[in-house]
Amino acid sequence: MRANSLQMGPTFRDKLMDRVRSFNRKHKKLKFFGMLYAMVVLFFYNIGLHFCHNVKRYTCLASILFFFISSSSFTYPEALTLNVSFVSDFEKSEEPEEYYTSDSLEAVSTASEAQLATITPVDKNKIIEEEETGVSEDQELAEGFVLADDIEDIGESVDEDNETEESSDITFDKTDWKLILVNKQHPIPEGYEFPFGDINESMRCDKRVLAPLKTMLKDAADNGINLAICSPYRNDERQEGLFSRKIKNYLDAGLSYKDAYNITSQAVTVPGASEHQIGLAFDIVCGSYYSLDEGFGDTKAGKWLAENSYKYGFVVRYLAGKENITGIEYEPWHFRFVGIDAATVMYEQNLCLEEFWDMYLYD
Repeated sequence: MRANSLQMGPTFRDKLMDRVRSFNRKHKKLKFFGMLYAMVVLFFYNIGLHFCHNVKRYTCLASILFFFISSSSFTYPEALTLNVSFVSDFEKSEEPEEYYTSDSLEAVSTASEAQLATITPVDKNKIIEEEETGVSEDQELAEGFVLADDIEDIGESVDEDNETEESSDITFDKTDWKLILVNKQHPIPEGYEFPFGDINESMRCDKRVLAPLKTMLKDAADNGINLAICSPYRNDERQEGLFSRKIKNYLDAGLSYKDAYNITSQAVTVPGASEHQIGLAFDIVCGSYYSLDEGFGDTKAGKWLAENSYKYGFVVRYLAGKENITGIEYEPWHFRFVGIDAATVMYEQNLCLEEFWDMYLYD
């Protein structure tokens, strides 16, 4: 084979420069434009050649970027404006999927849910209509609130196990049933059991909480504040039903499944991660304010509870200013029993339960 048969033909650049030189010889006054033309053409030619030689690499990068954007969108869709952290309990309110007015105890969507529905392209009225025509998601609320006198006779004083220790060197045990941490990252332990106590014929909770609960309600009544309990214990089946039904409502209103799931998880706790399922959480309102929203914190009852509930072993579970830690918006109506010792520490140091665990229980 002859050597000259292996020689490559002129390249695109060679051909372009030959044309430009010919143009410049014929049009000497336009020599500058000829060179500019060559530079522009070679610039875009080299860019195209670079992408052509690296098409596989850029295809892989584009696929990774698309996957990342898709995954991020599923976890935190644009429709959500909540400040959810790594410890999110998902429960914008595990309990307040609805609220109740003083004129009627008919269930409707909470104010926070209404805001979410407004932000997203959802037919809010359709959701509300569906919820009003169906079975109440908080059926115990629709049937009425429980006052102190309605609670079965379980004693007038707080149990000895719940009394504050006189010693200044209080220690806490992570296995203490009162201090169990339940949220998105810490679901209810498998096989967890507790003794049931009856608040009334339809409401139940952890039996060990009944005495301090009734004492707190009675002391509030002595101060002219009529408190009412709602949304105590929920079983697994009920929690799953609430979650599934809420998703369906949003799907029927026009949301995609991923948006419906994420918005639902801010209003109804994911089954298995709700404090209501361990019988230690309660929604508490008053006779003059039934709405489960931040406004309850400004009422006389809300202020009394915030300032005195720790004396009975209860704390405001989701404090204002702690949203980035709890993952839940401020809920002045949601109270969790932790025992007097822990509640006192949390109240005096303004700690949420996650912070308390970080400071006193984690090794």
